[in-house]
Amino acid sequence: MTNALAQPLSGDELRLLRRAIEIGHEARQAGRHPFGALVTDAAGNIVAERGNNSVPPEGDPTQHAELAAAAAAFRELGAEGMIGSTLFTSAEPCAMCTGAAYWTGIDKIVYALSEERLLSLTGDDPENPTFALPCREVVARGQREIQVVGPLIEDEAAIDHEGFWNH
Repeated sequence: MTNALAQPLSGDELRLLRRAIEIGHEARQAGRHPFGALVTDAAGNIVAERGNNSVPPEGDPTQHAELAAAAAAFRELGAEGMIGSTLFTSAEPCAMCTGAAYWTGIDKIVYALSEERLLSLTGDDPENPTFALPCREVVARGQREIQVVGPLIEDEAAIDHEGFWNH
């Protein structure tokens, strides 16, 4: 199982990771938590993009960007189409979102902001009661391989979190 911390990305992959951060920015502008994610198929085409929508009244706590993007991609591609897919996300996926990546058949996770760095930005804000559980540990317990790459470009990913959380 390949779980490189800082593996070089191609130019296209870096562009996709920056797009995930941009989606998080758009979520913040819409009054939601600043997280964004997208899923690509094996050819690198964007299949689904989602921002976080876990804030009531229209959202719910399960509507993290990664889970929503993974579910939308699976609905679009089906199990066979998910082979070779990649989840690009502005922040390290939580246990729930890593599980969604696993169950939908995503083969690679690329993330910008580490959970540890995110916690330093959110502090004890009750709107982000995070798990101290790296996605690599969740992936390691599964029965199939998922490549994990990150953290990468953390300073860029941190910008929308600065001044957002009350801690």
